[in-house]
Amino acid sequence: MFRRNVPGMWEEMERMQRDMNRLFRSSRGSRLHAAPSFPAMNIWASDEGQLITAEIPGVEPDDLDISVTGEILTLSGTRKAEHFGDEVRYHRQERGYGRFKRSIQLPYPVQVDKIEASFKNGVLKVSLPRAEEDKPKKITVKSA
Repeated sequence: MFRRNVPGMWEEMERMQRDMNRLFRSSRGSRLHAAPSFPAMNIWASDEGQLITAEIPGVEPDDLDISVTGEILTLSGTRKAEHFGDEVRYHRQERGYGRFKRSIQLPYPVQVDKIEASFKNGVLKVSLPRAEEDKPKKITVKSA
């Protein structure tokens, strides 16, 4: 008499599917966290203001433009191509060069006249104080 082990076969198929899903999730994970465009930026915000950092190695401070219009911060600039002489040719080129521009929505209005920026070791830091009229106000409740 021929007997098929159908439940065991399906259990094995489900186990294989779970293993494949786990494999694809782990390989895709590093790409999901990659920055969507250049430069990579982080934004921290508090009730007092925001701090933005941007990784821009190879860019000179004089080649950067930072502007704020409304609640949009725009960072643009140029990263110049490296040149090591006519006798040298690329074997591999992964770092891009040329003009870049990135705009991001800020979480709230800022005091444009008090924005400060500094640049060290290829990292730009931009401090954006929150606009006074937009800061949360504490309201005192008086007893009657």
